[in-house]
Amino acid sequence: MRQTISYYLYWGGVFSAILSGMLSNSGTIIQKKVVNRVINNLPSKENIMKYLIKDKIWILGLIINLGIGTIFYLLAQSLIGPALIPGLMASGLIILAIGSVFVLKESLKKKEILGIFLMIIGITFLGFSRLSIEISNKTIWEFTFLFRVAIFTLVLFIISVLLDLLSRKSESYQGIPLAVFSGNMFALSNLWVSLLIGTISKVFGGTFILGELFIFIIACIILIVSNMYGIMKIQQAFTVGQASNLIVIQQIPIQIGPIFIYFLVFLMPLTDVISIIFLFLAIFLIIISAYLLGKRQAKIEQIG
Repeated sequence: MRQTISYYLYWGGVFSAILSGMLSNSGTIIQKKVVNRVINNLPSKENIMKYLIKDKIWILGLIINLGIGTIFYLLAQSLIGPALIPGLMASGLIILAIGSVFVLKESLKKKEILGIFLMIIGITFLGFSRLSIEISNKTIWEFTFLFRVAIFTLVLFIISVLLDLLSRKSESYQGIPLAVFSGNMFALSNLWVSLLIGTISKVFGGTFILGELFIFIIACIILIVSNMYGIMKIQQAFTVGQASNLIVIQQIPIQIGPIFIYFLVFLMPLTDVISIIFLFLAIFLIIISAYLLGKRQAKIEQIG
C-alpha cells in the first residue's frame, strides 16, 4: 500500500513540475507581448517596469508565471525534491518556442531551434543524473552548512551586480548579461525555497524555536528579493531581444546552479558512473545551447 502511495506521489510531483514549466513559459510569452507593445511608445527603456506594473495583461502573465506556476513548483518540490524539477520544467521551453513564433511573431533560425532542443535535452540529462537532495532539520542547523549557503548567496549577488554593470556599460550586449542576472536570481531562489520548505511546517505549526523562525524570515526575504529582481531583469532584457533566445540563456544559471548547490553547498557525493556521464553530457549540451543562442542574441542587439 505504501509503495502504491509513493508511486502516485512521485508521478504527481512529475506532473506538477511539467505543468509549472508550461505555465511559467506561457506567462513569459504574455509578458513579452506586452513589452513589445509598450516599448514602441516609450522614449526610454530604463523605466519600463513602472508602465508594465500598470498593465492588466502583463499582470495576468505574471500571475500565470509566478503565481499559479509557483504553486505547482512548490508542490513538486514537496513531492520529489529539487533535483529532478529543472529537467522536468524544461518541457515548458517547447511552449516558449511555439509561442514565440505564433504569438510574438519572432523568427527562429535552424541554429536557434537546435539550441532550444539541445537545452531541453541537456536539462533532461541533468534530471537523469539523479542529483537528489533531502534537507533535514539537522542539516539546517549545521554551522558549516549555513556558512556555505551564505557564501553561495553572496557570490551570486556579487556576480549579478557585475552583470548589471556590464549591461549598463555596453550598448550592443545588454540582453545577455540581464538574462543571466535574472537566471542567477532564480537559481538563488531554488536554494532558499528548500530552506523555506524545511522550516515552514514548524513555524506555522507553532513548534519552532527562535533560530528556525530566523531562517524562515531570511528565506522569505531572499525569495521576495530574488524573484523580484529575476522578473525585473528579464523584462528589461526583453526590450532588446527575443524571448526565445533570452529565456533559454536565462536557463543556464538556473540549470547549472543545482550542480554547485549539490556539490559545494550540500557536499553530496557522486559515485554512480552513469550519473557522472549524464551530468557531463548535460553540462556540455547546455554550454553548446548557450553559445548558439547567445551568438544570435548578440547579433539581434547589434541590429537594434
